[in-house]
Amino acid sequence: MAKKTTNDRASRPDEDNPEWTKKDFAGARPAADVLPEFIGEKATQELMRRSRGRPRKADRKVNQTLGSTRTCWRHSGRRGALAGAHQ
Repeated sequence: MAKKTTNDRASRPDEDNPEWTKKDFAGARPAADVLPEFIGEKATQELMRRSRGRPRKADRKVNQTLGSTRTCWRHSGRRGALAGAHQ
């Protein structure tokens, strides 16, 4: 996490974004209560709907595991491409 510095202009309160007081926090309402007033009930439900993880891609990768058989090892020989893989 970045350390908050006093000379960072973006982190200092200003007229457009004053620092919140205890009174501000006490009067705050949850987003689910406030959003329907601005974007409507249906859009709020869609926005607030929780989904699990990342959405699935249309073109998913296919697992391509290469199996090595005795025949592969026999044909590659001691100096073949697969011979030094485990050294």
